[in-house]
Amino acid sequence: MSQRLPSLNSLRAFEAAARHLSLSKAARELNVTPAAVSHQVKALEADIGVKLLGREKGEFFLTQAAQAALPALSAGFGRLAEAARRMRADRTIHFLTISVGTTFASNWLVRRLASFKEAFPEIDVRLQTTDALADFTRDGVDVAIRFGGGDYPGLEAIRILDDEVFPVCSPRLLERGLPLETPADLVNHTLLHVVWTLHMGETYDWEMWLRAAGVEGVDFTRGPRFTHGNIALLAAIQCQGLTLSSNSMAGDELAAGTLIRPFDINLPTQFTHFLVYPEGAAEIPKIAAFRAWVLAEIGKPATAS
Repeated sequence: MSQRLPSLNSLRAFEAAARHLSLSKAARELNVTPAAVSHQVKALEADIGVKLLGREKGEFFLTQAAQAALPALSAGFGRLAEAARRMRADRTIHFLTISVGTTFASNWLVRRLASFKEAFPEIDVRLQTTDALADFTRDGVDVAIRFGGGDYPGLEAIRILDDEVFPVCSPRLLERGLPLETPADLVNHTLLHVVWTLHMGETYDWEMWLRAAGVEGVDFTRGPRFTHGNIALLAAIQCQGLTLSSNSMAGDELAAGTLIRPFDINLPTQFTHFLVYPEGAAEIPKIAAFRAWVLAEIGKPATAS
């Protein structure tokens, strides 16, 4: 005989409170009051006859029973959310919600979306451009493109682009008469700077690239600064100087000839771009379609789409 389960509402309230170790945060997540969360947790404790949440010096802590149960409960609610998402998939088959960083969206994805629409006219794309990581169980996202190390628990991750950092400039810069044959020639040129702060504190700048190139005597502190790589690329295209960029950001401009790489010296990165979606969702038609299209598009310039 199967055991009677406690109230689903009480289990959900306990899981949220235990995960956050906070009644107020759990209440905001569940859209109820902290008192309601507390009531549900106490009802669950009374139902199963075990203390789950304790408080010491004003801070919540998990009892041994709660610590043992929380991982399975969190996984269970995750599976329920995925099941509900799949049930809704038929109703929303024509919508594909993609979470993607702003830079990758503007420099790669948006330039190619017409090709996706041509291949799959029955699917309409909803693009969420954000550098925050999507929560697939709560944000209504179908797939995401993330820049990182590829370790995403509960998600399938497919490596799609590798990145390296290198200088780029307009080919018209070479027509100005200032030499640009070796990295040491950068002493005569304007350096355009971007704040390259990536995952886990990884940072890339002109100082690092010049060190990798074995160059001394170039003042890497001078030059305009930009808070977004796209703007620095635009300045480079307009012949205002050289900037550091990457395959994913400048690939199409390099293929079109509006930018060039004056030197064949790269800074490899620890991270790369991944297409991610929940485990087990690979065969959902709209996700399968997008995955196949992305993999086919890799390496193709936007002008060939």
